[in-house]
Amino acid sequence: MAQGNQSVQDQQSNTTVASRAKSSRKSAAKTASKTPRKSAPSKVFTARLASRKDELERLFSSLYSDHDQFDALIEAMAAAYADRPADLKRLDKTREADPEWYKRGDMFGMTMYTDLFAGDLKKLADKIPYLKEQKLTYLHLMPLLTMPHPNNDGGYAVEDFDTVDPKLGTNEDLAELAKKLRRAGISLCIDFVMNHTASTHRWAKAAQAGDPEYQDYYFCYDDRTVPDEYDAHVPQVFPNTAPGNFSWNEQMGKWVMTQFYPFQWDLNYRNPKVLVAMLSSVMHLANLGVEVFRIDAVPYIWKQLGTNCRNLPEVHTIVRMLRIVLECVCPAVVLKGEVVMAPKELAAYFGTPEAPECHMLYNVSIMVNLWSALASRDVRLLKAQIDKLNALPDNCWFVNYLRCHDDIGWGLDEDVERYLNIDPLKHKEFLYHFYEGAVPGSWSMGELYNYDEATRDARSCGTTASLCGVEKAIITHDKPLYETSVKRDLLMHQAVGFLRGFPMLNCGDEIGQLNGWDYKEDPDRVEDSRNLHRSRFDWDKAALRKKAGTLQNRLFKGMAEVREERHNPCFAPDAWVSTWDTFNDAVLAVVRKVEGETLIGLFNFSEHDQHAHLNASEGILDAPLDADLEPYEARFVQL
Repeated sequence: MAQGNQSVQDQQSNTTVASRAKSSRKSAAKTASKTPRKSAPSKVFTARLASRKDELERLFSSLYSDHDQFDALIEAMAAAYADRPADLKRLDKTREADPEWYKRGDMFGMTMYTDLFAGDLKKLADKIPYLKEQKLTYLHLMPLLTMPHPNNDGGYAVEDFDTVDPKLGTNEDLAELAKKLRRAGISLCIDFVMNHTASTHRWAKAAQAGDPEYQDYYFCYDDRTVPDEYDAHVPQVFPNTAPGNFSWNEQMGKWVMTQFYPFQWDLNYRNPKVLVAMLSSVMHLANLGVEVFRIDAVPYIWKQLGTNCRNLPEVHTIVRMLRIVLECVCPAVVLKGEVVMAPKELAAYFGTPEAPECHMLYNVSIMVNLWSALASRDVRLLKAQIDKLNALPDNCWFVNYLRCHDDIGWGLDEDVERYLNIDPLKHKEFLYHFYEGAVPGSWSMGELYNYDEATRDARSCGTTASLCGVEKAIITHDKPLYETSVKRDLLMHQAVGFLRGFPMLNCGDEIGQLNGWDYKEDPDRVEDSRNLHRSRFDWDKAALRKKAGTLQNRLFKGMAEVREERHNPCFAPDAWVSTWDTFNDAVLAVVRKVEGETLIGLFNFSEHDQHAHLNASEGILDAPLDADLEPYEARFVQL
């Protein structure tokens, strides 16, 4: 299709492509199971589909006028169900009877890079005893599908959505790991990058070779007319390190949409064959034993001229269709969305009880506000954010964390900041300078990421222990600072474990792993300061977790205490959760209540002794509560 000669509307609504979804499904079937293809449709699959097909077809038709592609989707679903291994079908049946399994109080997760933790998938399987020791129920492995090297954005540039990267192993290795994790009571989560492919993906290679059909898998334009129209409304994701939303491809002779990095081409979901192919890949990976998919950059996946291409209604249509597909083929599988947006945008990504979308979301905003409270010794912004999230409908559930593979982006609620007489820009500058250790009195040793001189925006990098002061204390041989820093670290984990949702550790935080400054000596990694907290797991230090008094022992025991606390009945999925006024800006109070049980968590975000007073309230607190807290103390009061 010669896009330069068509109207914009024609370009966006009349996309036609040649699909390889059928061959991809055959490959998925061959890899996922040795079970022969059944000749007759399964009664189980047929029943599931029958109750959902009308909605699925209506949603599909609202985006596409292509009944052949809808039929192709149904065929892919039937094939995936037929190829699903028997043990996973048994898990499906169990999960259908317990659909809120991921909301149990004993849920406790960890995220890691396979290569940094163990080397490859086989070696990671040998480390399962270490994971069981921590009583994990959830393991999120960073991107592990085939990727270019070295430019892959930490694995988020994907060359093949159906195949494990050879450096990490094979599909068989992934399936075997998933099986061993299930036996250990651990659900496997991996990323699924829906928004874009690597520029080296076979679709992109065909597009670059001049195939107009595959160029319609992406957004490709002969000149800057349409790209400029998009740029007039679409913010830049990385204005400093990857400016612009389009890149010129010399081989193709066209501009291609690349909202993240030039080597990541945005997919064109206006083309139904793109959707069918991507959903087929999700089903294929589910049949390898993946139980949770973290859907990357969900708000970006639909593009519309004249908008900011964020949070558009069509995004929710696609996520809802994905949810329906999973419920028909593999209902044991749940969706976790990465939605880095304001709380008012979040509820939509859960859908409704009648038409659910994501099962849970990454709790980015709480992560940011916890670090803000720690640096400022002021919990007011944190309390306000918790209140907004707790006010969301009951179907909203979160994965809470302090650190992950990514940076800390200081996206605080500016309206609340102004209400509290906090200057948003000055506060942001204080925070990122504080965590790089550039503010008098700072204990932190982090680094800036993506600093933008024009907007004075920046993000922060570093491990939990280093950001809390442990690294600086060790370097300076400052024992008082060391003791205080360990308390800070524990406080932050105790707080994140008390909130609505379930906690997820960043691998290494359980042993106080420090920043990996050696990334600066690697030419392939030095340009990305996020590699500061993406260092190889230190197994020698991990061995010290059993030696009393060591940093590793103290933090490892501290994580165990967080897990133990969550066995309290007040962590039931239907518990009522609310903040409570303490009449002290340095102390956060959170109340958890189920019938006949009330649990209060008090958290002192200050290095000074603090007093908290909680007023009584009928049916919740029968009498006022007063407490004197030591520096960085977390206290739990059972009523």
